[in-house]
Amino acid sequence: MDHRNGVKVLTLDDFDLKGKTVFLRVDMNCPIDPATMEISGTKRIEEAIETLQSLKEAKVVVASHQGRVGNDDYTGMAKHAKVLERLMNRKIKYVEDTIGEAAQNAIKNLEDGDILLLDNLRLCAEENYEFSPEDAANTIMVKRLASLFDLCVLDSFPSAHRSHPSIVGFPQVIPACAGRIVEREVRNLDEIMTVAKAPHVIVLGGSKVPDRLEAIKMLIKNGRADHVLLTGLIANVFMRAQARIKYSLGIKKEDEVVAKAHALIGEYPDVFATPVDVAVDKDGARVEMDVRELQTGDKIYDLGPKTVEYYSKLISGAGTVFISGPAGFFEKENFSFGTKALLDSVANSMATTLVSGGHLTSVLKQQGLEEKINHISTAGGALVLYLTGDKLPMIKALEAAAVKHRSA
Repeated sequence: MDHRNGVKVLTLDDFDLKGKTVFLRVDMNCPIDPATMEISGTKRIEEAIETLQSLKEAKVVVASHQGRVGNDDYTGMAKHAKVLERLMNRKIKYVEDTIGEAAQNAIKNLEDGDILLLDNLRLCAEENYEFSPEDAANTIMVKRLASLFDLCVLDSFPSAHRSHPSIVGFPQVIPACAGRIVEREVRNLDEIMTVAKAPHVIVLGGSKVPDRLEAIKMLIKNGRADHVLLTGLIANVFMRAQARIKYSLGIKKEDEVVAKAHALIGEYPDVFATPVDVAVDKDGARVEMDVRELQTGDKIYDLGPKTVEYYSKLISGAGTVFISGPAGFFEKENFSFGTKALLDSVANSMATTLVSGGHLTSVLKQQGLEEKINHISTAGGALVLYLTGDKLPMIKALEAAAVKHRSA
């Protein structure tokens, strides 16, 4: 598969897969309902099926992470195995282990056509850190498991911006290729980037603030963001930087992220739009108010109707719209208004449209708007980085593996 820089990445079609033992890195990192710890959106699990079907004659070991250590959505993968089993209507083996003896034995005992899901990769400490490819190849994870595999298939586009051992380590030591999702994402995105036109409107929400701040700067610098419409936690950070929220938000490294937001506003004063009204949670009820009425301790859970109207006008005048991350606490029905209304505006605009992130793709599906969007990707941060023109660690790893394979 050729893409933007003309370097070929190998795909499943380049290999004889029959009887091979395959390490398949997917991204089944799903939204988890914090109250029940049940999986609330299965889109990313559904996406893994296409590649699994292409590997039906192989012995497949499926590996993914779920959540971040210390967060509410950090859980094991047993429920993911059950969902996959239901979706594929077949037996999925599962082992409560990632790199230990139980995992190794389960891999060795596989027969052709078997699918084994490992437990959450981030239970292995190394998978929580970023490495150079050489150092990733030297991790215990790769050293223990690589010899058990004939091929590494990378199909976790949402984590393509992470240089974790499971993504950049294995391709250093065993043959590696792109899975169906990565293959399609790269091809579609390259096509879209050639037709994308100004004005570029970026609608950013979600909760991963430090990642977002870095991405915003790169998007603006590379001419990919004429207007940045802020929602969710990142909007609160910018409103704090504007002194429109006068109390602490109670988030990690708050002073640092607020200072960065303040610097961005100073550097690009005409780019950012922040909410004029919001919805706060008062004993479980939705209460809408002007941002100027906010009191210490008010928990902002959604955008208000005036902000949605203001943002929708900017979206309707766009040439290209990229929306990533929910506008608020969308899992609670009475705080889903902003997320749903903005997706509706994006779907009905005349612009080239990209919707990004697992949460938004789940909502889009519920609303039946998928047909109206040019490109839908469950990737969040990886897609943002791709749009800036930066080379993703996973793509670099696949390109290097292709060069090595051709010269072998």
